[in-house]
Amino acid sequence: MHLFRDKTRMIDPDRALAGRDAEMTVPERHEVLGTPLKPPFPEGYESVVLGLGCFWGAERLFWQLDGVYTTAVGYAGGYTQNPSYEEVCSGSTGHTEVVLVVWDPAKVSFEDILRAFWEGHDPTQGMRQGNDVGTQYRSAIYVSSPEQREAAEASRAMFGDELKKAGYGDISTEIEDAGPFYYAEPYHQQYLAKVPNGYCGLGGTGVSCPIGLKTT
Repeated sequence: MHLFRDKTRMIDPDRALAGRDAEMTVPERHEVLGTPLKPPFPEGYESVVLGLGCFWGAERLFWQLDGVYTTAVGYAGGYTQNPSYEEVCSGSTGHTEVVLVVWDPAKVSFEDILRAFWEGHDPTQGMRQGNDVGTQYRSAIYVSSPEQREAAEASRAMFGDELKKAGYGDISTEIEDAGPFYYAEPYHQQYLAKVPNGYCGLGGTGVSCPIGLKTT
């Protein structure tokens, strides 16, 4: 039990690994979309960083949405600078596995992004997602504007009500202003496009999120 407890408890900042100055080198182009993984992105486009379990399946969920310009997997929400995958999995960085999503707001709304996020995983599981256990699998929304925060918090309340009706517990998703996004290793980027039968532990609750849907 000792190991399990440690794996699901956030590390104290003063105990976290320091990391390194060198940034991760990533491919210039998205394996599926053919767009850059790194900024600068087109003017007027929006971005958000989302954690919803293992980032392989999470990234595929968003690159399939019409209007999404690019996606990339990485690490955020913790303390270690430019961490490695092994360091994140050790629970010694405070980071969670995340997806950077960049989209054209003229083609897809933030509400559509949020709906895919909420419906794509179980946000009531705390420091785990399905069989994936640890702080790096926690649910998170790291917003890039006050408007995004407002929409994210409203959607959390709305979806929380729907989940309670279906017998689920409280949502554990953290909503914070975006800090540094550290790109993951090249082999993780668009992993399920390169390995179509690869592991995907992502699973929703089957509960629909009513955000952005008109009621009659």
